[in-house]
Amino acid sequence: MTPKAVVFDIGRVLFEWDLRALFAKLIDEPDQLDWFLTHVVTEDWHFQADAGRPLAEMVAERQAQFPGHAYLIDAYANRFNETVEQPIPGTHSLVRRLHAAGVPLYALTNFGAEFFARFRPTQPIFELFADIVVSGEECLAKPDPRIYAIAERRFGRAPGELFFTDDNPANVAAARARGWHAHLFDSAARLEAELTGAGLLG
Repeated sequence: MTPKAVVFDIGRVLFEWDLRALFAKLIDEPDQLDWFLTHVVTEDWHFQADAGRPLAEMVAERQAQFPGHAYLIDAYANRFNETVEQPIPGTHSLVRRLHAAGVPLYALTNFGAEFFARFRPTQPIFELFADIVVSGEECLAKPDPRIYAIAERRFGRAPGELFFTDDNPANVAAARARGWHAHLFDSAARLEAELTGAGLLG
């Protein structure tokens, strides 16, 4: 089936995301920064928020484990927007071109519900999306096939109508397993070529 709509991941596809962007402002010593991001506020630990765990539970538990870093763990909770630094070069232009061409736009993102509630209002680009499925709101995260099924129902689209781009190979493989067209994102230029080849961009 020819794709008729485009589904974007958000972190590392539409926006740069790096915990280091925040904590480099708060920890001066490079070795201490590396240790903190490896042992305390890690991407694996953060994934609990993506999967729907309440932030208050995560923070209290982590502060009990690392009481000497309690203020930094508070910063994670309160200053998360500073980890989402800037747009990925070129991808917002593709979103605007697709929207101008009348291509329906959606997003499927692993993002904590509380974090996304704060981040979304700061970014006008999201006004161009017809719907956004957020893992933290669904308490399911990619690559769980159930969140792709939720997206299909929410978007009102058959799997073969959807062109999906994500930077995580496992997430792309899960989309393909459901019959979505799926592209492993590594640059806006390559995504543009794939969208053009799929007939979604002129």
